[in-house]
Amino acid sequence: MKIREKLEERETQILSTHATLSMNSKGREKEEKPCDIRPCFQRDRDRILYSKSFRRLKDKTQVFLSPDGDHYRTRMTHTLEVSQNARTIAKALRLNEDLVEAIALGHDLGHTPFGHAGERALDAECPEGFRHNEQSLRIVERLENYGKGLNLTWEVRDGIINHEMNLNPGTLEGKVVRLSDKIAYMHHDMDDAIRGGIIAESDVPDSITKVLGHTKGEWLDGFIHDIIANSMDKDDIRMSEEVYEAFHALRSFMFERVYTNPVAKGEETKVDDMIKILYHYYLDHIDVLPDYLKEMYDLGEASRERIVCDYVSSMTDRYAVSAFQEVYVPKSWTVL
Repeated sequence: MKIREKLEERETQILSTHATLSMNSKGREKEEKPCDIRPCFQRDRDRILYSKSFRRLKDKTQVFLSPDGDHYRTRMTHTLEVSQNARTIAKALRLNEDLVEAIALGHDLGHTPFGHAGERALDAECPEGFRHNEQSLRIVERLENYGKGLNLTWEVRDGIINHEMNLNPGTLEGKVVRLSDKIAYMHHDMDDAIRGGIIAESDVPDSITKVLGHTKGEWLDGFIHDIIANSMDKDDIRMSEEVYEAFHALRSFMFERVYTNPVAKGEETKVDDMIKILYHYYLDHIDVLPDYLKEMYDLGEASRERIVCDYVSSMTDRYAVSAFQEVYVPKSWTVL
């Protein structure tokens, strides 16, 4: 028996009856020979980890644009914290940790430079719209590996596209990541906002702290414990009603005090202008786009607007600024 088959057999012995077993995966769009060592979800996790899209997350904004300090989160550190939260919950519930980690590592691959500000700018300009969860799926299905995609399993792709709160993943592992994403960003965005002097823990209303506790650590610990306690041996992932209401109240507080705060968001109008200008520039100059994107357009597989979104959204913060300067900022010159 191969190592992979032994690992798959072990899953049947130790995982919950509600877990997604590797051997029961709905498979990949393109059939391929299984790995002799790794079950399919572990293989997906590895493909995402080694992708260029994942590496670019290290230079993409989470919330704070160009913060003055080394300890503010980026989109990559956010992704790693989502993965950690999700794995903790999955392990306790005896769900498939490989599947959870693959979804978590891939869920934000489609984020634009400068976070949600970039996303809003592309969505406003592109007639087809732009959503980062849809772009994450497009990356793993079509764009990575120079247009070949990563050929991930259905379960991982389902979790990636459905990680937004108003959507419904088809696996419990996907539901774990969906909640872990929101828990992670509220926890670390609060931490970054306190570090930046925008708010203090004591600013959080008493109606929230009496349920969740008074510190960031207590909130994170409370959320995770509550999810585990209310989801154990159930075919769903949920919070208690009291904690869920406090969760939404804290989220509303964060939107009011942090996500729309002029100190944290004061530069976003510049981002909006820059992303829109780059979008329209590349619409008129698709000849400078990578060959695999131009080929998609030439073959009728994607519109001009879509491949421009593909290109601009893939940029890191630093590369977007560099591209803007290259195109629109006059260079010095000398007479020879």
